[in-house]
Amino acid sequence: MPLFVVSERAEMAARNSGSLDCVSASLREALPSLGMTGDFKMTKFAKFALGCALVAGIGAAWGQAAVQNPQKAGAQKPDAAAGDQGSRLVIEPLELPGTYPHGNYQVNFHARGNYVPVLHWTVGSGALPPGITLDDGGSLHGEAQRAGEFQFVVVVKDGGQPQQAVQKAFSIKVVEGIQVAWKVPAHVTGSRIDGSVEVSNATADDMDLTFDVKAVAENGRATEIGYQHFPLTKGTIGMALPFGETLPHGGYTIYVNVVGEVAKRNAIYKQLMQAPAALQVVVGP
Repeated sequence: MPLFVVSERAEMAARNSGSLDCVSASLREALPSLGMTGDFKMTKFAKFALGCALVAGIGAAWGQAAVQNPQKAGAQKPDAAAGDQGSRLVIEPLELPGTYPHGNYQVNFHARGNYVPVLHWTVGSGALPPGITLDDGGSLHGEAQRAGEFQFVVVVKDGGQPQQAVQKAFSIKVVEGIQVAWKVPAHVTGSRIDGSVEVSNATADDMDLTFDVKAVAENGRATEIGYQHFPLTKGTIGMALPFGETLPHGGYTIYVNVVGEVAKRNAIYKQLMQAPAALQVVVGP
């Protein structure tokens, strides 16, 4: 163990400060735990200096722990962090409702959080359904012109300097006003072709519905095998419409044509289906 040699003036200053006695007592307990035993030729001030070094080492270790785990060391308050997140600008609503062609559509965007008025809204990328627009005040409105799923990004900026800007991705699903599906696919039974479809009204309006089914022969001649005309009320889901007729021997392609009209809005919805393959009637004249 090297000897610490210090001046009498430095030792006297430490003694006068009252620090030597405290540190010397600490060293008597700490040194054996460090594996340091026996007689040490150290002046009193050397012991004081060594004690300071030990205290400094403990302080450095505590500081490193504080850097690695600031929450335990009191470097961050959870409530303050949560408050910062709550002040951020957030676009609402989270999702947009669907619609149908020619249906009136109206949604107002708004923002939650801290911002400087006035907010300005734009479409940053993607495409709105044709017929629907977003104005500067955040109003999304209009009437979709066709079915499909449309994806786009809405951007809002506030009036601050510098401006705060936030964006969010949205989609609008535009479904067909009339939905038609096979319930019982067209098929041959003896000399007949029969089948049925399901019709749904996805709009918010009652409509006049025309249901027409034709069997077109190989020579181009069309035969009516199903026809109905009636009011189809809004919200109707899966109404069954049967068709069928006896036909002469030959091959036929089946076409189902459904047309709905909403006169007060001058809106017409059409759906055309074709049987996947020609049907052969082998029994009959």
